[in-house]
Formats: sequence, structure tokens, C-alpha cells
Amino acid sequence: MVKYNISICFIVLLLLISEINAQIILGSARIDAYKPLLKNKKIGLVVNQSSLLNSTHLIDTLKSLKVNITTLFSPEHGLRGNYSAGEKIKSGMDEKTGLPIISLYGNNKKPSAEQLKNVDIIIFDLQDVGARFYTYISTLHYVMEALAETNKTLIVLDKPNPNGDIIDGPVLDTNFHSFVGMHPIPILHGMTMGEYAQMINGESWLKHKLKCKLIVIPMKNYTHKTVYMPPIFPSPNLRTYAAIRLYASLCFFEGTEISLGRGTDKPFECIGLPNSSIGNYEFTPKSIPGVADNPPQKDKLCKGYLLSYEAKNINKINLNWLIEFYKTSTDTAHFFNPFFDKLAGSNILRKQIISGLTAKEIEKTWQIDLEKFKVMRKKYVLYKD
Repeated sequence: MVKYNISICFIVLLLLISEINAQIILGSARIDAYKPLLKNKKIGLVVNQSSLLNSTHLIDTLKSLKVNITTLFSPEHGLRGNYSAGEKIKSGMDEKTGLPIISLYGNNKKPSAEQLKNVDIIIFDLQDVGARFYTYISTLHYVMEALAETNKTLIVLDKPNPNGDIIDGPVLDTNFHSFVGMHPIPILHGMTMGEYAQMINGESWLKHKLKCKLIVIPMKNYTHKTVYMPPIFPSPNLRTYAAIRLYASLCFFEGTEISLGRGTDKPFECIGLPNSSIGNYEFTPKSIPGVADNPPQKDKLCKGYLLSYEAKNINKINLNWLIEFYKTSTDTAHFFNPFFDKLAGSNILRKQIISGLTAKEIEKTWQIDLEKFKVMRKKYVLYKD
């Protein structure tokens, strides 16, 4: 009966989200606001499967409006979202339009001057999830830097941040700069792509303190507290509202031996380990082409927690699951791998967990930096908190 009631509540929540989604006018839908800017210009697009407008891809919409699209740029997961995390994305040609595709993942994270030779303006239209280690904001940085170096313009068609109501986590130490953490921000930053682009410019984070010529097309009827479920998966392993809300808490497990459900029907909704003494939820990760080609603990029966129903209570990063698995590990010396510090943004969190600090004690150490970030953030927000 309890599970039944929870399921009914979750269905009602999804229906309410769908109604709220319908009221939001995305930046991409405000064609009258940006189409005049494209006249007689050569246009590049940074897009993926989430770049839809009324079920039609932005590429096709703009082509139908006779916009001169010359180049497509593909982020992590590919133009159509059919690559798993970390998989090499190949440049090539879009079969539907015949347009060239340039990968912005792997060895070519930043467009070169040669790749921008046939571009005057780049339109950026990706669905972010508001987490520092989600690489679309790193792609945004490199695109802005390349355009600033070549004196070209970026137009960001703004989309909601489905975690936009939360600002939490340790602020990155720039000594741990990487593609999964480029800027001194907390893990959950509470900003949309448009706001974040303004911060990159305003805080002079581009190389040589360059400024990108930036135009943000803001949304209508959106606030940071708006509950939003992207109608299209932002990436292959974030397929539900629950996974998106749990993502910032569970992504830490990518830096450990623990499976977080890649290779199952519940990625980022469950955690577990073979021979675990924690929890009673069982799952076996399998290879799924384009989604999880070689997932952690592949083909091994794992036991742990199913956390889907915890998502409705998420209002901050939850460290308790990570700490619990560490404490019960039979090999704490090898529990963390080198990727963990990149995700955390420093080596401090790892050392705090090893030293035995509780989640509340660790969270207290974040607060001074979080307050400083919130003050900085206020300069760039476009929507009410």
C-alpha cells in the first residue's frame, strides 16, 4: 500500500511537471527575438538531441526558416545523444542535412580558428542539469573562448536548470581544474546556461581575460524554483527526473568502485557493490551500446539501494550514502580512484571522509565559500530565485 501511494504521488508530480513545462517559453521558442540577428550570417550550432522545438530539431527549424547553417558542433554524447559518457565522439557529416559535424569532445574540446572560418555566429542550445561536472558548461567555456579569439558572436538560447533551486557543494580549487570542473563554483550552481555564460564573461574566466560577444535569449515564465523535467533526456544515463535530481549526489561514486546503475534500467537511481552488506536492492550492470559500453561491476550481481523515491526529498547534496559505503568497504585504501578528486574539485572531501567526519561536519566547511559564490552569482542571474 505504501509503495502504491508513492507511485500515485510520483505520477501526479510528473503530470504537474508537464503542465508547468508547457507554460515555460524556452529561449529557442522566441524565434522573433533572435532570427533578425541571423540575417546574412553564417551560422554554427552547438546542439544535441535536447535541441527540440515543438518536437522538431532546431537544425530543421532553422533550415526551414532559410537560416544559413554551415557547421554543426557536437558535445559529449554526440549530436543525437547516442554516445555513452566518456566515449570518443567522431566528427563527420549529419546524414539528414549533409552538414559537417565537428566534435567538441575528446582531443578537440575547443573549436579551432580553421573550424570557425565559415561561421559568423554560433547558437548554443543544450539542456544542462546544473552540476559542475556535467561537461556541457565546459563546452560552453571553450566555445566562448574560441569565439572571443576570432571576434565572433555566441547566442545562447536559454533552457531551465532542473536543479536550479539548489546551490550546494564544495567550491572547486582551481588547482584541480579539468574538463569535469573548470571554474571556482560549487557542484550545484543554481544557474541556467545563459546566466552561466554571463558569469564566464563577467568573471574573466576565459584565457587572457578575453570577453566573448554574447547574446542570451532568456526564457519567459521561469524562475529558479520552477520544477522542470526536460522532455528529452539530456544524456543517455539521465533518463528520469529522479536521476537528474540524484545526479549531483551520486556522481561522486564515479570516483569509487561502486556501481551507480550504469548498464541497468535505473542509472543514477541505484547504487551497489558485489558482496555488499548494505541495502537489499539487487541489480546486475550489463553492457548497453551507446549508453553503458563497459559499466563498473559489469555482469556482477550488486546489492545496495534503490534511491528513485528519495529524489522528491532532494534539496541539497547527500553525502550519507557515500560515507556509508566507505565505512563498510573491505578495502578502504583502494575505495577512491584518482577521478574522485576531479569530481569533488579538490582532495579535501576525500580526506574528510577518510578522517571520519560526518556529512553535517563536512557540509559546514563549505558554507563560507558558498556564501561568497552566492554574492558573485547575483550579478548574473536573469530569473527570480
